Amino acid sequence: MASDPGLLRLTAGLRIVAAIGLTLAVLALLGTDVTHMVAGAMSAMVSTFAIREKNLRGQAITLAWGFPVALAAVTLGALLHSKVITGDLFFIALIFGAVYFRRFGDRGTALGLMGFQVYFVSLFVNATTDQLPILAGTLAVAFGCSAVARFALVPETPQRVLDRLRGAFRARLAQLVTAQTRLLDAAPQDLDDVLDDLRHHTSRLHETALMIQGRLEDGARDAATASLIQRRIADAEVSAERLGMLLLNARSAERADTLTLHLPHAPAPAAGKLLRHEDESTATLRRDLGALHLMVTRPAEANRGTAVSQIRNRLLGYRDEERMPPGATLAVQDVFRGIGEAARAVMGLRIALDGPQDESDDSPATTRSREELEAEDMSITGTVALAATDKEADEEEDDRSGLHRPTTRAAFQVAVGSGLAIVGGEFLSSQRWYWAVLTCWVVFLNTASTGEIVIKGYRRVLGTVLGVLAGVLLAGAVGNHTWVAFVLVLLCVFAAFFTAPLSYALMSFFVTAMLGLLYTLLNTYSFDVLVLRIEETALGAACGIIAAMLVLPVRTDSRTDELLATVLERLGDVVAGAVEQLSGGPAADLLDRARDLDTALDDLRASTKPLTHAIAPQRERRQTVRYLVALLETSAYHARSLAATAELVPYSKHVAADPRLGRAARRIAHNIDVLVAQVNDENLTGIVESGASIAAMLETDGLGVPAANTVTFRVLRHLQRLDEGISGLARPLGVTVGPRT
Repeated sequence: MASDPGLLRLTAGLRIVAAIGLTLAVLALLGTDVTHMVAGAMSAMVSTFAIREKNLRGQAITLAWGFPVALAAVTLGALLHSKVITGDLFFIALIFGAVYFRRFGDRGTALGLMGFQVYFVSLFVNATTDQLPILAGTLAVAFGCSAVARFALVPETPQRVLDRLRGAFRARLAQLVTAQTRLLDAAPQDLDDVLDDLRHHTSRLHETALMIQGRLEDGARDAATASLIQRRIADAEVSAERLGMLLLNARSAERADTLTLHLPHAPAPAAGKLLRHEDESTATLRRDLGALHLMVTRPAEANRGTAVSQIRNRLLGYRDEERMPPGATLAVQDVFRGIGEAARAVMGLRIALDGPQDESDDSPATTRSREELEAEDMSITGTVALAATDKEADEEEDDRSGLHRPTTRAAFQVAVGSGLAIVGGEFLSSQRWYWAVLTCWVVFLNTASTGEIVIKGYRRVLGTVLGVLAGVLLAGAVGNHTWVAFVLVLLCVFAAFFTAPLSYALMSFFVTAMLGLLYTLLNTYSFDVLVLRIEETALGAACGIIAAMLVLPVRTDSRTDELLATVLERLGDVVAGAVEQLSGGPAADLLDRARDLDTALDDLRASTKPLTHAIAPQRERRQTVRYLVALLETSAYHARSLAATAELVPYSKHVAADPRLGRAARRIAHNIDVLVAQVNDENLTGIVESGASIAAMLETDGLGVPAANTVTFRVLRHLQRLDEGISGLARPLGVTVGPRT
């Protein structure tokens, strides 16, 4: 459940295998020959994986429209079988249209994909006009079996996916707590490895939170329930990440930088003597981390009884300074408070997901936590309408038109690249040229810049080379055993789609191995054919890269700059809204703003992968990009924490508005504006301001700095880290930093 959140990869693989297997069984009963069984299997695969809509009604409509589109594609493929030039021109036009229609969302993308892939199937089996009746029947069987597999054999509803994602979040939260416990006990020489593991599990938890966010609209019962789940997931994520930071700080010789948790392979801070294994506080801390792990993993139906209540009461007591172990340092006390906050978040998550809990053995601290959660729940219900209004106001249409629209640009690029692939592929082989076109098409899927296309092409070629070797071995082992070959084909299909989100190279490996088996079934297998597959794949990747570089190119730098500006703007929105509410301003839907920030940051992280890939030539640039993304992730963490705290202001007895915070955050807002102007290449000259700490700025008001361990003090610490993070972005972005005042 933790390795495959929502079981999305497993479900996708099983559904495709079920559709193909059912299609083969029906066609075999109808006495269909092997060639048309292969065509049916490939059509069933396409009609199943092309549909990406989340609700069942949309899936059914797309599948229904897909059949006439596929029938038209295979008919034209058969009619143009002997007309080489006309067929090639039509193929290019079809490719252009398939990419262009992505502008119409998931349905347009699916129908375009079906049209292209089924036309490709007609080329693969050398379809002719006299085969059209049986090919039409084969398509009907394939689409019917795809529907049965989707809606009956391997059904999937938005509600069921959301339920499984909740379970995945709990599982990954438990894994993160386990990693934090290892951080507590790690020897100094093992600290770097343990810290890398902690970063990994923190990132995985955040990934699952984003996946839940994307499924709430379709999977939740109503808007109020969706908002409640979103709030509780955010609380748990923020408190868990903060607990890891507090643990790292407690076992360090000096205060650890938050950046350490987000910068890959950053060295661990020097170990100090704040935690000694023989101390009572350390033993208690280890025990309470185990108790927190139990709270996370214990099933709802088993989460009753005096022992469980005592564990919960003890952990929640740390929120009110109760039963702090004697002799614990301030840093260790912070960890205990962090455990208390994490326990409160876990209890809130339990209530939101599993309903009311047993309250018979509650301590006063637990009762207060429940009252706070109930007050928050009531406020969430009251602000759902406001959140919907804000969301509608924030949504913006893509106002780019003509050649500036991404789908239009990509359509021209892939059409030109496919034309080159057809010409070059014909020189290599007049029978297998379409493999080059397929590769050119594939490298443009889900890519937005030249760098992404280069990396995808490289992975495609690598997976193909290794897949050819596997195909040689499998074809030799199968021989003339047809059904053994079909079973192995199904295994390769499952493996390809199960691993696709993890590694495109692995997917290409299994697809190529499958093709070796298909050629065996069609009695056209030879080692020369698989070598030709490598040559055509390399040619197609090269044509795609050339087209991306020469036809309306989108440089990786331009793409990342655009996304970087978006991230900074979203960061500014979250910080401004949180500070305004913490200063006594009106309530706003801060968690939605925080999730918009996370989504933008996730897009930026994906776009920088070509710059940080091992084959990227500039090592210093790779390090700079990693550092910049880590700074943004650190800033986003502090912004999420501010947003979560700010949303407590209207109804919490422990969090009060402080008007001074608005003045303290002005420098952050100014510096973000300067960075955005620099990234957008505007003709503006700005300087990032630096100076006294945020706390010192408040002290000048004559009211003093809030006491340590108060919520206001924590807010100041987040603002200070944000101020430092924004200033730290100035150097890699080439912005001047003003002198300290």
